[in-house]
Amino acid sequence: MKEIEVKVLNIDPEEIERKLAELGAKKIKNEHQVNLIFDTPGYRLHNDYRGYARIRIKRNLDDDAEKILLTVKKNVSSDGARQNIEHEVEIDSSEEMEKILGDLGYELKHRGEKHRISYSYDDILFEIDTWDKYTYPEPYLELEVKVEKDIERAAELLELNRENITSKSIQQLRREAGLED
Repeated sequence: MKEIEVKVLNIDPEEIERKLAELGAKKIKNEHQVNLIFDTPGYRLHNDYRGYARIRIKRNLDDDAEKILLTVKKNVSSDGARQNIEHEVEIDSSEEMEKILGDLGYELKHRGEKHRISYSYDDILFEIDTWDKYTYPEPYLELEVKVEKDIERAAELLELNRENITSKSIQQLRREAGLED
């Protein structure tokens, strides 16, 4: 699956939620996530593919349902918006998948936790992410769209400052903040 996304930095999560509610956006997720990022000791996925492997454990905070996903992401463009090719499959056990990845030569590079609140409006996905302070200290809004022009439309709908929109990955933001593993 191809995804097109940007992050909006320097946000007030409560103000974003208020604006989304005023628009009539539908709240579709309220979850706690544990994200485990894997790569080889020499960072082959990062260096050769601008990507990573991730195990994500998601717990729905409304009904306590849990879902575990294995994802491999490859960045194909960061011009304007970040475009990734993403392959994802649901798995039964994060522990067993960690062992499999280890046997294949991958190692855990980072463990991060976040709270994610997601809204959908007119084919635009709005996700408010608040990470643990070690992973990234400031909340941000992620906009995921089907066509790149919808990023501008989303910015207009929420009256977002265009200077706060970035195609940087969380790894790039962490590096800039001096939080690299």
